[in-house]
Amino acid sequence: MTELVLVRHGETEWHAENRYAGSSDIALTPRGVAQAEELARWAGKAELDAVLTSPLRRARDTSGPAAAAAGLEAVVDRRLVEVDFGAGEGLTRAEMAARFPEGLAAFRAAPASSPLPGGETGEAAVGRARPVLDEACRTRPDGRVLVVAHQTLLRLLLCDLLGLPLDRYRTVFPRLDPATLTVVVPAESGPAALRCLNAPCG
Repeated sequence: MTELVLVRHGETEWHAENRYAGSSDIALTPRGVAQAEELARWAGKAELDAVLTSPLRRARDTSGPAAAAAGLEAVVDRRLVEVDFGAGEGLTRAEMAARFPEGLAAFRAAPASSPLPGGETGEAAVGRARPVLDEACRTRPDGRVLVVAHQTLLRLLLCDLLGLPLDRYRTVFPRLDPATLTVVVPAESGPAALRCLNAPCG
């Protein structure tokens, strides 16, 4: 069976203020660059068969060194872009509460089915990104595939793979730490097996 190694990109410039970064092309911090280098050291001995990445800079700058260390080329797939946060893009939780308190309350209660105003539903995000994982499993049935993407998208995909309601992604998976390893093995039928969550690269 294919082993999917799901990795959130390294720390970004919006990390400290916890601003919602969906489509915004935010750069890594120096710490984020160091995290990407640590991921690359792991990738150099991980016997990877493929590296897939979101097109956003923070993901490409995380996946690139890992792909190079593994002797591979990172394959950019636009379907792995982060969830669209609509009116919440670039804002902190406090700023959202001031601008659209009812919309924020609905999002916190059911974040996948009640996205932030103008944002993308969890079902839509999974609908575009899950085929990427399915294709990887189909073309590399016994391989190990590194997928570098984004926290919200990956948590939604984890719920989908494990057969959990998408609206639970924030409670079941409160956080994916930057540049850590979450390993999933999809099954031919039924839920996938979660082998590890937020495991350090070192």
